[in-house]
Amino acid sequence: MSTTSTAFADSATMLRRNLVHAKRYPNMSVAVIVMPSVLLLVFRFVFGGALEKSSGGHYIDYLAPGMLLMVPAYLTASVAVSICTDSTKGIVDRFRTMGITQSAMLTGHVIGALLQAMLGIVFMSLVALLIGWRPDANVIEWIAAFGLLAFVSFALNWVAVAVGLLSPNPEGASNMLFPIIMLPFLGSGLVGTETMPVGLRQFAEFQPFTPITETIRGLLMGTEIGADGIIALAWCVGLAVAGYLWSNSIFGKRIR
Repeated sequence: MSTTSTAFADSATMLRRNLVHAKRYPNMSVAVIVMPSVLLLVFRFVFGGALEKSSGGHYIDYLAPGMLLMVPAYLTASVAVSICTDSTKGIVDRFRTMGITQSAMLTGHVIGALLQAMLGIVFMSLVALLIGWRPDANVIEWIAAFGLLAFVSFALNWVAVAVGLLSPNPEGASNMLFPIIMLPFLGSGLVGTETMPVGLRQFAEFQPFTPITETIRGLLMGTEIGADGIIALAWCVGLAVAGYLWSNSIFGKRIR
């Protein structure tokens, strides 16, 4: 068996391990999937009336595309905690004694979290449709939007893996990802950036979640995308590559 096929088989095994853990301990999975949808309901029904002016009318149509990004952002804490738990409780040392591709453990966590993220995104989409969201995307645009969301989740998961490996304990791992969880709130997901104070507006316009949000909103709602699509893909590629190299560097030093 080639090195590539061995690594693929080992990653698939680690993916099954993570899915079994998710099945045995469903509370974390349910929280990750359901909590972002609860936030969607809060912003729609508690703050929606006050924020209607930012959307130009039907706030749920403005809100839903941005809130979909809450799922991969919120999931990063779970990924970091899982990785940190494995690395601090001797699981990594146990895997070192086996004839497996060492980085397969990391890949298993990333792909497992990606599947959870897509389940959460589908769940939130259904909730949004039930409360009045009416996207006008065709099949190709839906596929493109979900593909971008999957790419975002994949990239953020690798960053979360690196943070989890660096953290001394699971609590620290969860807290270190708080800035990423907050970024969707500090972009164009909830309100237009033109309504923000100057300093915050500049930050919102140049942070990664704003072009990603505008691209998803454009695909699903037909708004102008412009250069945001290229910028969103560039952010995803950059975060994925940086997270992958960073996490594997940390993991390689640890197992040595």
